[in-house]
Amino acid sequence: MTTPADERLIAALQAEHAAIYAYGTAGAKLDGGTVGLARAAEAAHRTRRDTLVVRLSGAGVTPPPAAPAYALPFAVTDRASALKLLAMVEDRTAAQWRLALPPTAGEVRRLALDALVDCAARGAGLRQAAGTTPVTSAFPGKV
Repeated sequence: MTTPADERLIAALQAEHAAIYAYGTAGAKLDGGTVGLARAAEAAHRTRRDTLVVRLSGAGVTPPPAAPAYALPFAVTDRASALKLLAMVEDRTAAQWRLALPPTAGEVRRLALDALVDCAARGAGLRQAAGTTPVTSAFPGKV
C-alpha cells in the first residue's frame, strides 16, 4: 500500500524521467554557452531519479519506469526553443516537488525542498540564458 508521501514521490519520479528525456532532446540544439548548463541539469535529474528509485524500492513501492518517449509541447528546432522547453520542464518538475512537501517529513521532505529549490534556480538560469523575462517566479513550483 502506498502512502500519500509515496504517491507524491512517484509523481516526482515521473517528472524526473520526463526531464531527463527533455534534456536529451533539447541538448542537440544548444550551443557551447548552454550545453554545460544542460549537462549539469541532466546529471542532477538523474541523481534525483536514482535517489527516488532507491527510496521507493526501500519502502516496498515499485517505482514506475521511464516511458519510451514523451510528447513535447512544441517542436525543438533551435537554441531558443530548446531553452524554452528546458525552462518549462524545470517549472513542471518543481511543481511536482512542491506538491511532495506537505505529505513528507524529515529527510524525505528535505529531498523535496532541495529539489524544488534546485529546479527553480535552474529554471531561472535557463530563462536568463534565453533572455526571457521574468527570470524568476514569485512562487516557484506553482504552475
